[in-house]
Amino acid sequence: MTLVSERPGAGAARPYHFPEVIRRGGVVAAHLPGQALAVATLLLDAGAGREPSGREGVASVVAKALEEGTTARDSTAYALALEGLGAELFASVDWDSFRVGVQAPTDRLADAVALLAEAVRTPRLDPDDVARVRDDEATALRMDWADPGPRAEAALRADIFGAEQRHGRPLHGDPDSVAAVSVDDVVGYHRDWFGQPGTLLVAGDLSAVDLDALGAAVFAGAGTPVAGAGGPLPVATRAERRIILVDRPGSVQSTLRLGHAAVHRSHPDYVPMTLAATVLGGAFTSRLNHLIREVRGYTYGIRGEFGQSRRFGRFLVSSGVQTAVTVPALIDTVGEIARTQAGGITEPELAVARSWRAGQLSVELQTPGAIASALATLVVHDLPDDYHANLRTALLEADVETVSAAAATHLHPSGLTLVVEGDAAVIRDELVASGLGNVVP
Repeated sequence: MTLVSERPGAGAARPYHFPEVIRRGGVVAAHLPGQALAVATLLLDAGAGREPSGREGVASVVAKALEEGTTARDSTAYALALEGLGAELFASVDWDSFRVGVQAPTDRLADAVALLAEAVRTPRLDPDDVARVRDDEATALRMDWADPGPRAEAALRADIFGAEQRHGRPLHGDPDSVAAVSVDDVVGYHRDWFGQPGTLLVAGDLSAVDLDALGAAVFAGAGTPVAGAGGPLPVATRAERRIILVDRPGSVQSTLRLGHAAVHRSHPDYVPMTLAATVLGGAFTSRLNHLIREVRGYTYGIRGEFGQSRRFGRFLVSSGVQTAVTVPALIDTVGEIARTQAGGITEPELAVARSWRAGQLSVELQTPGAIASALATLVVHDLPDDYHANLRTALLEADVETVSAAAATHLHPSGLTLVVEGDAAVIRDELVASGLGNVVP
């Protein structure tokens, strides 16, 4: 056996060509010749950002309730109708949008889209079904929040954005907010946000697909578009770091979440920011993973990345370490972020990041579902139709100076919030003495 002492260099990025984007009224489509399965997704401006205070998670309950039948068919009849077409219904919620879609064989797509429209426009929303779905969702969240991570994530989000802001609270709510959702809340949310036309995204072999007919089926009876949620929010970062300690008595590990506010998704620096974050913490070969995992042996993995929505974004580093090395891990992590911000990156590092990111496009954007999701990115963030077609070139042509400048501009190591979920009795004094920031509470 031969051991290799040095990492191999970056390989050539795989070629990738995004399909031509077709727009037909409220339909945005991509033709995938020979693809037997197709995906049609109705994109609505009804994401978590539209939820009322105290009812965070209501949109997620609505997403689950759509599977419980329509005014024309109960849940069993609706499921059988989908099954008879070889189709699958799915729904998801993010900060900016509510998505309901179907995957079906291309020759049955029209009938599947009719079922999609039925679920979206005329859901059954039986009180007993809604209550059961709500209780199931609250129970699932209670189980999730019993594990390390969600409380740290919630504390970080509240500190960065403010708990009074919707995006300062968890995307899918918390156990208490979901448990407080009533049947009237669900019915009202559907009434307020599901009458808009939305945008129909279609990806598949369109040779025999009538896009106008699909749009007519989905938009029939729809009202007017909803008012926009507003433009990008200002990025506010603190001048000093602070440490938030979330007590988890007896824990043998500390869950770490470090972050600060960042710019929105359609910002012109998106590509260099992505590459800078990839070098810092976005890949297994990253600086953070090399130092914290491979050199120090503090963790199985650590990740740093920018996450961005239509109106806001944030920089986030996440990891879990043994309690005894909590403070050393934090010191090294903050130091690596500061080094990247101050000194930029190197050409060998960028070569790996460019090749990996560009090569991933050929992996990530293969299926109709992935293509439909990419179309949603164009619509939600008002990007040009050739955005994905040019993205590979933009990634491969980014230079060290541009990416280093993005790191200098968009990383704020002195304004980080450091959330530590762990045994406070064991780690508090060392955190206070570390000089990393003021410890609260």
